Amino acid sequence: MKLYRSRHGAVAEDAGRFYTLNSPSWDDLVTREDLLEYLSRTIREMKPDAGAPHDLLPPIESQEVWAAGVTYYRSRSARMEESKEAGGGNFYDRVYQATRPELFFKATPHRVVGPEAKVAIRDDAAWSVPEPELTLFVTPGGKIAGYTIGNDMSSRDIEGENPLYLPQAKVYDRSCALGPCLLVADEPLPASTEITLEIRRGGAMAFSGATTLKEMKRRPEELVAYLYRNNSFPRGCFLLTGTGVVPPDSFTLKAGDEIRITIPPIGTLANTVG
Repeated sequence: MKLYRSRHGAVAEDAGRFYTLNSPSWDDLVTREDLLEYLSRTIREMKPDAGAPHDLLPPIESQEVWAAGVTYYRSRSARMEESKEAGGGNFYDRVYQATRPELFFKATPHRVVGPEAKVAIRDDAAWSVPEPELTLFVTPGGKIAGYTIGNDMSSRDIEGENPLYLPQAKVYDRSCALGPCLLVADEPLPASTEITLEIRRGGAMAFSGATTLKEMKRRPEELVAYLYRNNSFPRGCFLLTGTGVVPPDSFTLKAGDEIRITIPPIGTLANTVG
């Protein structure tokens, strides 16, 4: 089942039919530990609305957004290459091989944009890329209740200059996009699930790439378990699970670029750089 947050309220989609939900707030709705069961029970007593929701917002209200790094071999290689001149060449290999994953804070809600909104690149960065990522929605009790698509915008030259600059490379206004919906499911997505990235510039394809979840070294449940160690999330949280699609070193985003990230069970998250 898909759950959308729009300017007109929360909308559930089931079997191609749409239902406007009467919920006091997005937070009150998604923080239920029985979210899928609750939604299924609620829409059984409702008549579907006319059509798909418009004016979509990111599927977040007051949740924090966290991220995991170096969970794909491709990301490990890219991080090693960008940081080798700063002496951090084997730093990311050690993270990739370690028992403990890399977890870092990514965004507060006001730094997150939704579908068709503009993401940003830093004014002081010369090398910026999108990072397409499967994103988990985790309840206050630590249960993975749903999935969405995340774009972890990153300034590779800033992070490459020194790994300690990671927060500046990752955390800034409009540095994160989430959407278009929350796929609410009790079962994990299959390892064959594909993540594709397309970047268009002036109407032409500037870059495209793809990976699958089977390329991810760590299980989502493992990442959540580490995130919730000595940490509480009263409204739940979002966790980006890392990227396996990285444009070549010669590529950097420019204003006007169109970014499309697709994960078939969820949909497509489309944003423009601006």
